[in-house]
Amino acid sequence: QVQLVESGGGLEQAGGSLRLSCAASGGTFSIFAMGWFRQVPGKEREFVAAIAWNGENYADSVKGRFTISRDNIKNTMYLQMNNLKPEDTAVYYCAARYGTYSTSRADYNYWGQGTQVTVSS
Repeated sequence: QVQLVESGGGLEQAGGSLRLSCAASGGTFSIFAMGWFRQVPGKEREFVAAIAWNGENYADSVKGRFTISRDNIKNTMYLQMNNLKPEDTAVYYCAARYGTYSTSRADYNYWGQGTQVTVSS
């Protein structure tokens, strides 16, 4: 089975930075399209960023602040989060699918357990 494990979440002040990691196992990492989503209790899980061989995509709310990347040797995906805002507070989830990237959570087949990011004002 494909397994995804997120790490790197925590507490940070507004304007600060965090880097999230997603370690993958059980599949061929290099052929996965990977994405990051986030969710606040009571709201729908929303798209943050995605990466595949054919490009990258970001939600408008994080463009210019977040950067997605991947290391195929380490089977790990990253989300560099700069200039954090209180509205970035959420549980962040790593996701994967075979094929190209997608902004829709319904298109992803595999999910991690999530990591909490809290940004204080």
